[in-house]
Amino acid sequence: MNQDGDSSDQPTGQDPLLLLKTLQLLWTKKEMKKLKEEIRRGFAGLEDPLAGLLDMLESSSDWKGKGHSLGYYISTELQLWIKEHPAVQQSGIKLKKLQARVLQILAQCPANLLDPLISIYQLHTADRNYLLEHVSHLYHEGRYKEAAMLSIKLKLQPDQDVEKMCTPLLLQDKTNLVEDYVGEYPELQSKLLQILDTWCEPGFNISNITRQYQGLSRYKPDKFNRKMLNKLVFRLLDRFNVDPALCPNVINQRHLRTLNYLFYKRFVEKTMTQENWTDHVQSTVGENRWLQGHLIQLIISYCDLNAAARWAQRYNLPKEMLPYGVAEELQKLQIQERVEEAAKADNYEESKKKDYYQLPIPRANIHFLQTWEETLQCWEKVLQPGQVVGIDMEWKPSFGMVGKPRVSLLQIALKDEVFLLDLPRLLEQAEAEGEKEKLPCFIQMLYSDAAITKLGYGMSGDLNTLAATWSALKDADKQARGVVDLLKVDKQLQKSSIDWKRGGWKVDVLSPEQSSEDRGFRQPEKGLSLLVQHVLGKPLDKTEQLSNWEKRPLREEQILYAASDAYCLLEIYEKLCKDPASFGLSSDLTESLVGKPSVKPRSKKQLNKQEVPSPSGQQCQGSDKESPRPPAPISPKEFSVVCDNMLQGLGRYLRCLGVDVRMLENEDDHRKAAEIARQEGRVILTSGLPYQTLQSQVAEGRCFSVNCSEKAREQALQVLKHFNVQVSLADIFSRCQVCNCDKYLKVTRERMRQLVEGSRQAPGHGGAGCLARSEEKPSPGCDAAVPACDAAQPGSPRHGERLEGPEQHGASAALVGDTVLQVGAIPPGVLDKAELTDFYCCTRCGKVFWEGSHFGRVVSQFQDVLVTAGDEQSIYELS
Repeated sequence: MNQDGDSSDQPTGQDPLLLLKTLQLLWTKKEMKKLKEEIRRGFAGLEDPLAGLLDMLESSSDWKGKGHSLGYYISTELQLWIKEHPAVQQSGIKLKKLQARVLQILAQCPANLLDPLISIYQLHTADRNYLLEHVSHLYHEGRYKEAAMLSIKLKLQPDQDVEKMCTPLLLQDKTNLVEDYVGEYPELQSKLLQILDTWCEPGFNISNITRQYQGLSRYKPDKFNRKMLNKLVFRLLDRFNVDPALCPNVINQRHLRTLNYLFYKRFVEKTMTQENWTDHVQSTVGENRWLQGHLIQLIISYCDLNAAARWAQRYNLPKEMLPYGVAEELQKLQIQERVEEAAKADNYEESKKKDYYQLPIPRANIHFLQTWEETLQCWEKVLQPGQVVGIDMEWKPSFGMVGKPRVSLLQIALKDEVFLLDLPRLLEQAEAEGEKEKLPCFIQMLYSDAAITKLGYGMSGDLNTLAATWSALKDADKQARGVVDLLKVDKQLQKSSIDWKRGGWKVDVLSPEQSSEDRGFRQPEKGLSLLVQHVLGKPLDKTEQLSNWEKRPLREEQILYAASDAYCLLEIYEKLCKDPASFGLSSDLTESLVGKPSVKPRSKKQLNKQEVPSPSGQQCQGSDKESPRPPAPISPKEFSVVCDNMLQGLGRYLRCLGVDVRMLENEDDHRKAAEIARQEGRVILTSGLPYQTLQSQVAEGRCFSVNCSEKAREQALQVLKHFNVQVSLADIFSRCQVCNCDKYLKVTRERMRQLVEGSRQAPGHGGAGCLARSEEKPSPGCDAAVPACDAAQPGSPRHGERLEGPEQHGASAALVGDTVLQVGAIPPGVLDKAELTDFYCCTRCGKVFWEGSHFGRVVSQFQDVLVTAGDEQSIYELS
């Protein structure tokens, strides 16, 4: 009925409510073809189809739930019909009345109805002040989500207060909606980031924000804290490419965490030299007085007043900033400190010569190249057929900051000399001369030449970082020929029967801060250092690994470390080739490894050949060899994964698609994923820094890094496409969303009603016992179950599962194996729905599921990767 009671607006043609009853019957029977025909015939018979649609929506409530509904289907069909019959569109006062009515519906409808209704009733042409007033009314009613969604659809954000609109959404943990709200407006993005940064200011009381919204529904105080805000700010900075300087408080907090990490590496693990530690501390603190004050406090905690006084003097801190006792040390210990530091450094250098791998070539044969003239001489020596070269790269550690690392030093080792290419300086010179492609072309020629054997360790990761430095090298990994990744050799050695006696051995290496009485255990060797120890007898000295490789000039220790990292590859390779059997390797080591690139297969789109100008002006072209093929298609049942604890949203999406998923808990260490993967044969899904650690602990291709800036749905699509997982309708919700079990028990509605009534009448004691038998699962086209938790479509349960009566378990029945059936979680009214004939019970955790709308929503979200039979139709697929 028309809300304003104006009988003149009532249609004189077909009654829209009678049409609605006809459509509801066809919808219930799922006769979609007839439904579509009847909708179009019905609209043609209405005097005012636009008013008729509103009459239908106002008299029915089925469209208010989530997922696809009859109301959504009718609205989208009307939208298409209007395009074919534009004459039915309204204007003037009549359109304004319709717009006023539809705004009331928009305040209650799910997101998928917004676009069709906004289009049908031309809300983008409505008075903007009227729309803003309506959104403000929703906001003051506490319907913050609805106000934000409607603002986004009508593009009202520039006329609204971003802090006012976004704050309650953040309190409700609706960060995705906040991102969408500012997504198209750079000015609002900056304002939001500045607001969030203000909340992260030291001393700011977050309760001042939450106090304004007491009584807020779905408020999640545990999700609204500085840690969450910091993560959100960095994600937004990365997504919107905003200058981090806009958020000084968050950046300061990240730098402070970096300082704490540096202190841990230096004084707890003792794996960082004094020089490297000093470089990174200076780079992190800079001229920031707030960080300088925290640095002094940390030094007092980890060291002493003497060290704190030295740093206070370095930054010329005013006395009022210095803790008690530091000022008095400024003059006392300067000379003593210099003497002790020199003595410790001498002892440390002597220890390194005794305990670590040493370069067998003279220092004069290590060349640090900063000009093109020097680099051309290097090219002539390196690009020789039959040459064997060791290659390594160094870059400044990012410590989790925004942005990808850029290679600062490229090391190329030959038999008698090592070349260290200063890439930033060479790139700067090339750009000044207008020939910035010269060096990338040389590198591509080197990697693509099958006649030159290239040795590396973790070469795929190095090439990815190199590609991030020069876009011209983005395809260098797939064009690589004649490469030997000693990381693969290392994994073969680990699988051999030889006992390498790994880690945990005691040495007498003094750190600069240790006295002669403070000797202890060195960290176990790992990675390349461990391989060098196994093959050559002594490990690499990795104390320079975390150097600031962008700072010039490089220290002598950095130069020797970089040269050793590349040259040791030649010695390892030579020794393994001479006697592979003594290391537990096959005799055809050279034949089996040389010429095979150690890079992951790429998608077909990425496998196109690239052309890069050579130094001589010719084209460096990719090889014509056949590119790696994508993996063979597999079903979700054949794919099992373990998700790192920052990817639980991804894990839930994959599980609802039928993938066997284990998820780490928030308190679990990342390394637990590798342990689970090895024991259960699972693929690790991780992101960010843990990937580098985890990929070395499992077989190649068994660890995958997803894009942490993407939403969980996009991450799931990325995983499915990478591993070529073919999802069918039968796979959706074939696993319990709570416990990952794939076995269900089917229970009739009548039997479930008995169990529910029995549990309510006799909680804690007697009820009639009974037996129930599981049956085959319903066809894949049926709706998925909607439990008190997430939805699931029953999988193929075992026959003959026994369902005990509730007499033994009070409010719940029990399955075989004492699994409690959670009948008490079924909301009132569900058992009265005539369309529900069966319920499905997880045989492991006892959750109860029934048919609902989740299935259609998942189908629509993943329709791009869904594999369906040719004759299979779903009521959720719109024409």
